[in-house]
Amino acid sequence: MSLATAFSASSPLALVGAGKMGGALLAGWLDNGLDPQAVLVFDPAPPEESLAFLKRAGVAIAAGPEAGRQASIIVVAVKPQIIAKVLPTLRPLIGRGTIAVSIAAGTTLATLEGWLGPIGLVRAMPNTPAQVGRGITAAVANRQVGVPGKALVGSLLDAVGATVWVEDEALIDAVTAVSGSGPAYVFLLAECLAAAGVEAGLPPDVAAQLARATVAGAGELLHRSELPADQLRKNVTSPNGTTAAALEVLMGEGGLRPLMVKAVAAAAKRSRELSG
Repeated sequence: MSLATAFSASSPLALVGAGKMGGALLAGWLDNGLDPQAVLVFDPAPPEESLAFLKRAGVAIAAGPEAGRQASIIVVAVKPQIIAKVLPTLRPLIGRGTIAVSIAAGTTLATLEGWLGPIGLVRAMPNTPAQVGRGITAAVANRQVGVPGKALVGSLLDAVGATVWVEDEALIDAVTAVSGSGPAYVFLLAECLAAAGVEAGLPPDVAAQLARATVAGAGELLHRSELPADQLRKNVTSPNGTTAAALEVLMGEGGLRPLMVKAVAAAAKRSRELSG
């Protein structure tokens, strides 16, 4: 579905929250043809960089919704700690057929319905690579979202990367732990690899450059290749070679796999706690 024709000034898209993720989503929509006049942005305290971006893009921003301007879709991109304060203010935007999409971690469909009423609702979990159009989003919809509505929401999420729909909302906690939080795990890998390089004798700037390029390059190879990750790993590993020596440590008892299982379990547990 084309974003150039899906929304208009009379049937706009509303974005609530103009922070990093909200800004990344908006940039993706505009790059995919969304008319700047067809989007309403609401944020009482947007970052300076967001204000500059909105001005360049010709997108208006207001502190909050006003009566008389209903939206086709409302995308709520605020932190879960403040969403309970934000949701009640969105009632003026809701009209017949409005769909609300929340990307706040831990905010369930039931919670959204409690604040917004029995409308079409989507709970989505994107990740920060959306800032460069390489995100991955998992989403779940309630029964009020029909096939056309799902396609329209999908076109918004696809503008910043791939989208996976799930039927069971309980899976969103695991999604949050794997892909939502996952970029931080990868960045930590780059940090640790650079630190290990320094321990091995490399100058800090050289170690940082090597680690950054290695993680980014390996990620790009994984993205472009049709081979599974384990085969790509095996392709790098010569028998009794240097990589094999390192992998004996990383894949040994107490190595990366059990640590990652524990990390993902901790993140999923926290997501459930945020859900109340």
